[in-house]
Amino acid sequence: MGLINAVLASEKAIAVQDEHGLDVVEGSLIQLGEMLRTQGYRFTTVTPATHTRVNNQHSEEFTNNFVGIFGWSRAFKPHSITPQLMQLMQNAEVVQPHLNGLRSTVRFSTLDDYLFAHSSYPTTEENAVFFGPDTYRFCLFIQNFLNAHTAQLNRAVDIGCGSGAAAVLIAKNRPSAEVLAVDINDSALRLTRVNAALNDAENIIACVSNLLNDVTGEFDLIVANPPYLIDSEKRAYRHGGGALGAQLSLSMVDAGIARLSIGGTLLLYTGVAIINGDDPFLEAIKQRLMGTDLVWNYSEIDPDIFGEEVGAGVYKHIDRIAAIGLTITRPGH
Repeated sequence: MGLINAVLASEKAIAVQDEHGLDVVEGSLIQLGEMLRTQGYRFTTVTPATHTRVNNQHSEEFTNNFVGIFGWSRAFKPHSITPQLMQLMQNAEVVQPHLNGLRSTVRFSTLDDYLFAHSSYPTTEENAVFFGPDTYRFCLFIQNFLNAHTAQLNRAVDIGCGSGAAAVLIAKNRPSAEVLAVDINDSALRLTRVNAALNDAENIIACVSNLLNDVTGEFDLIVANPPYLIDSEKRAYRHGGGALGAQLSLSMVDAGIARLSIGGTLLLYTGVAIINGDDPFLEAIKQRLMGTDLVWNYSEIDPDIFGEEVGAGVYKHIDRIAAIGLTITRPGH
């Protein structure tokens, strides 16, 4: 799909900007997303390793299409896009010099019929906002729960919301609920506001909070997809802390349990290191829940993720990293 005939954003995007009081940068990002949507844009974000392999096949090329620019994060020449699109990208502050050309600093990914803005590849910045295969698995985990549990939700929260994908999914499935999206990353909160507007999720409130320390009250649904790897640079979107990356996941479980309403549920999606067939994260969960009346279920969603991490550094002696889903419910009376 060429860029020469690209249209600018719809009046709807501008109206959303005015209605919600978004700033020029956020409003321009919404317009950019709306423009891509009108052009039938679709892109599935893959793992960083796959992204690297695919882009290496095009390393000497400049792209001239939407998927190349806003999906694969490839360099492009200024003359390959319209002046209007260039102005929109500049207003959104998402264009920068790269390889004798330019590149976008945001990607747009699709999940079913939703469209999400997030950080470009590679996600190396401290404040990067991640979206990828974990996001797809996490959202499917949530969707399966929502499909099976049709009771009304009054309040929900996405801890460490990142792009806001989970918050958007919950808000669209339960439009009468108040859905909080909390994060310590201002870039994540900005993109969550953008993505809420792009997907007409009007019941989302994006706000700063370290875990749940800066918001009040109880929640009927708490969801979290924390970083779970050991990152040498300790980037917030990737570093889980502790010996093998599980510390933040455990902290989110502790915070969530304390704020569950009667009948409320915590959904945690995370990655765990399996050592000699044993799961130390599961053992830590058992210790926390022993003797409580909480009802819980723990299952492997994917037995082998981030295989490129295994065999080096702190993961030198582990078997694998597995994606797991943990469901904890406080029984009703």
